[in-house]
Order: sequence, then C-alpha cells, then structure tokens
Amino acid sequence: MTLRSEKAMTQRPREGQSGFTLVEVLVVLVIIGLLGLLVAPNLVGRLGKAKGEAAQAQINTLVSAVDLFYVDMGRYPNNDEGLEALMTAPGSDANWRGPYLRKRQALIDPWGNPYRYKVPGAHGAYDLFSYGSDNKEGGEGDAHDVTNW
Repeated sequence: MTLRSEKAMTQRPREGQSGFTLVEVLVVLVIIGLLGLLVAPNLVGRLGKAKGEAAQAQINTLVSAVDLFYVDMGRYPNNDEGLEALMTAPGSDANWRGPYLRKRQALIDPWGNPYRYKVPGAHGAYDLFSYGSDNKEGGEGDAHDVTNW
C-alpha cells in the first residue's frame, strides 16, 4: 500500500461530504412505508374490478362459442355435455366443427372456478355465469355474479 492510499483511508471527510445517518435512512423508510399503505388499497380494489371485467369478456367469448355450436349442431349443448362440448365432440355427430375455443382454460373464470352453464336458461335459451370471487350466488364488489344476461 502506498503512503498516499493510507492517508486517504485515515482522513476525515471534508465538509459537505458526510453520508446519511441511520435516523435519516429510517425516516425515509417510514415515509415510503406510509405511501405504500395509502396506495395498496387502491391497487387491490382495481385488481378485483379487473378480474370482473376479464370474466365478462370471457363470458362474451363463451357466448359466441355456444352460438357457433348451435349453428353447427342445430341445438345448444345440454346440461350433461355442458361447456365441455365446446372443446370435445359430444358423441360422433358429424356436424360438430369444433373445438370452438382455443384453450380449455377459457372454461375457467379468473377466480379459478368453472363457468356455470344451464340450458334452458331462466334468462334466455341458456344461462352462462360465474359467481365471482366467493363462488356463491349474489355478492358485491369482486364477489358479484358475472352473467350473459
């Protein structure tokens, strides 16, 4: 080691070159934490709304697929076949021109539950719906039902 580098290591910092104290660093961390607490609830609320909007878009896609099935087959999938009939041919009917969806994942809502399908429906020829995040009928917020009616 040279004399010059030893001298640089033992010198006291010049005025205006001091670092942050531990207290200053802690104050900054507390401020960042408080800002995070203010912002986090808004992000969580938007995530729930985004999942509901995604479910509505997926239901619209499923409605189109069910309607295409109807055009080809002359009927809607029955309750036993369910939405699975959009992915695999029910029986050996030559009119089936599916699959009507690209991915099987389209049959699952954003909360990980299968979409529900009833024919005949209470609100039309068929009902297609998701019970939302709580997977129970009714609900508010991100637990609200998403439907095709």
